[in-house]
Amino acid sequence: MGLNVEINQDALLVRLEGELDLGVTDYLRNSLENMLDQNKIKHLVINLRNVTFIDSSGLGVILGRYNRVSSQGGVVSLVAAQPQVRRVLALSGLLTIMKEYSSEEAALSRVG
Repeated sequence: MGLNVEINQDALLVRLEGELDLGVTDYLRNSLENMLDQNKIKHLVINLRNVTFIDSSGLGVILGRYNRVSSQGGVVSLVAAQPQVRRVLALSGLLTIMKEYSSEEAALSRVG
């Protein structure tokens, strides 16, 4: 799994690549928590354009960050999930609590 992060004002932009499964979730969770702890982040934008697979552990990482960010008044947005990933997100119910955008620019413009 590839991970690229960028801070854009008060939003953390996370670009993921590859498979988001049990083998990488500890690394991803720890990386995101460190970024949230060390920076003044209010919103989280997760770009899933290059994610080819997601399982329940990957969903758990996203949901956990959603709980943290939303409890502090922030918003978590998802960007450009591939059809097979989007289907899992929809079945899990995550798309009912998080907005999905077609581009990073659209997501960032909506969060601040």
